Amino acid sequence: MSWDPVYRLVKKIPRGRVTTYGELAKKLRLPGGARAVGYAMAACPSGRGIPWHRVIGTGGKVRMPEPQASLQHRLLGTEGVEFDGVKIDMKRFGWSPAKSKATPHKRRKPKRA
Repeated sequence: MSWDPVYRLVKKIPRGRVTTYGELAKKLRLPGGARAVGYAMAACPSGRGIPWHRVIGTGGKVRMPEPQASLQHRLLGTEGVEFDGVKIDMKRFGWSPAKSKATPHKRRKPKRA
């Protein structure tokens, strides 16, 4: 399976903002949900400009093991993201993928003669 759709969406996360594995999975309708996004982030290739550090767990928590967790804290800190203990305030720093611009088709009413 190609993780390119995940990586393209992660590249859209603005500097200084974060989103969750679950939000990305929901937007992409990935089978396996948040866990699948976690696999994609674990396989993230270096040198392609993918800001993997902007993807966190539900509730604003870093879900990576050390030493990656410390690196993620540092990278987010350089972007101005603040931690309240072990959590990030999602109301302040959270980002959600844009809603789909596709709208359902409306049924046209038949014209009366």
